[in-house]
Amino acid sequence: MADPQSNAPSRADAGAPTSGVIHVRTRLTADFTVISNALAQMRGSAVTVGVAAYIASLPDGTPVTIPALCKHFSEGEILISRALRELEEAGYLERRRERTPKGQVRTRTYFYDVPSGGPEPDPDGPPRPRRPRQVPTAAVAVPAPLREAVQAPAAPVKAETPAPLADADPRALAVLTGLRRVDPRLVLSEREAARLVPAVTRWLATGLLPTQIADHLTAGLPDRLLTRPIGILSHRLKETPLTTPAIRPTEHPASSATLAMRNCDGCDRGFRSDGAIHCRDCRAVRDQLRAVG
Repeated sequence: MADPQSNAPSRADAGAPTSGVIHVRTRLTADFTVISNALAQMRGSAVTVGVAAYIASLPDGTPVTIPALCKHFSEGEILISRALRELEEAGYLERRRERTPKGQVRTRTYFYDVPSGGPEPDPDGPPRPRRPRQVPTAAVAVPAPLREAVQAPAAPVKAETPAPLADADPRALAVLTGLRRVDPRLVLSEREAARLVPAVTRWLATGLLPTQIADHLTAGLPDRLLTRPIGILSHRLKETPLTTPAIRPTEHPASSATLAMRNCDGCDRGFRSDGAIHCRDCRAVRDQLRAVG
């Protein structure tokens, strides 16, 4: 006798959701990245979460600068830089300026899986560097006089106010306002122009022409300016060129004194002479007759 057959399901249905996402899980054994739910579900910009997931999937040593990320994503520099700042504020990203043994300064980027603490050591490789521990202020014993000095309000630091444009050199101001005609990106505000006018005035005082200064400021600019143009302009005006040496007047020989007037003995025409009795034309005719014979 055959075994009885049943059309009932082998196990009870756990109950599928009536709305929302339904995950179709696949067990991955290679080419995957593990990120925390706190990072994947972070509120805010989707670009920030996408940039974080992309950086987490990269191997160590891969460039993650703004230009490098712009080559991968379709978003521009503003959104990418904003995403990096949000990751820094959340504690997932840290950018440090470090000095190499050769004395060069470079920026290194550290990405943390957990922002509240340092990463766990990797058993297959060296651990990532931990961030310096923050020491609570209450745990440090400070003497009473020093504590009073620290708690006293510091004197406000007055920011350097540039001179008004009304007192600026008109030629220097014309150089700065004319830069936009050479490169439309070199648009300066009044405050930025007031900061650059003294440097341009010093360059003009060395004997350079306004066109020469404009060529120096606009030559070889990068295709993409990542910051305001005042940064690169102030850097190019940082060093003042040498002053043009004065040209000494040429001394004329004493033989250029005025010669006396006299009449030619041949044609009676007046001419200036240093002792000759015939004018230049008569001397030429006499030379030709002497040559003929």
